[in-house]
Amino acid sequence: MKHPPFAYKTLLRVYILLSAMLVVLSCENKIDLIPKSDLLTLPSLTVKDFETVYTDSCRLKLIMYAPLMEEYTNSDAPYYEFKSGIRVIFYDGRKDPAGSVTAKYAKYTKSEFLWELRDSVVVINEGNDKLETEILFWDEKKDLIYSDLFVKITNEDQIVMGTGFESDPRLNKRKIKKVSATIFLKDEE
Repeated sequence: MKHPPFAYKTLLRVYILLSAMLVVLSCENKIDLIPKSDLLTLPSLTVKDFETVYTDSCRLKLIMYAPLMEEYTNSDAPYYEFKSGIRVIFYDGRKDPAGSVTAKYAKYTKSEFLWELRDSVVVINEGNDKLETEILFWDEKKDLIYSDLFVKITNEDQIVMGTGFESDPRLNKRKIKKVSATIFLKDEE
């Protein structure tokens, strides 16, 4: 049986219309499926094998290294996070390093000018004094480093251990709040 041309065209139009509706209705806006809170927790910038050189008036001040640096600007207090650790070598305009800092984790909160170093923190100053702790804060505004946890300071003459610590960043004016041990490394003559 032969269909009239009008019925064939109508049937074709209905088929195309149904197919188009099926395609349109089966599509969904997948961006709406991602919770907005998840988007806000993602870093706005990620840098692998991060290295920066800081100079002031053409004088080398420091070189900072990190396997991974992430910047979070969607936070109330924007910050940088170094989840794989950080290493900073200080020069203070000299050819040879004046000191260093290493940690397995670091975070810098921009609005507070506050560094937080965690896990195997080691600070070495130009006099080769070594500070070791598990957490250390550096308040740039006050130019003060501090910790409320156990600290160990080693130099060529002695090892001092205790809980709670404050100092200038160069470890020149340091104070351990609760000294638990002092070990003298050289005999008095």
